[in-house]
Amino acid sequence: MVIENLYLKIGLVIMGLGGFAFFTGLVILLTRVLGGGINKIAKETQKIVQKGIAEEVAGLVGNASVLIESLNELVQTAAGIGVFLIIIGVLMMGGSLYLILQVA
Repeated sequence: MVIENLYLKIGLVIMGLGGFAFFTGLVILLTRVLGGGINKIAKETQKIVQKGIAEEVAGLVGNASVLIESLNELVQTAAGIGVFLIIIGVLMMGGSLYLILQVA
């Protein structure tokens, strides 16, 4: 009886932590990756690159291309963290559900 209560409490705690990880990953994906700020910066940088190419300003184009690469890496990193948290959250919730069902 005591062991079953302990397993149930552990399962519920893991379920809560998994849910927290899942929703945190979801929020990261929605705010960072789909956010308008990064897309707006990328569009403005592309305009600068086009203007630099038209005016044959090599330094401006080089700096803008570095900025675009940095933005792409930022988006990929945020997406990776969000997906990782979602996967960990689902695994934790699945494991805790299995544990709870074994007790019940």
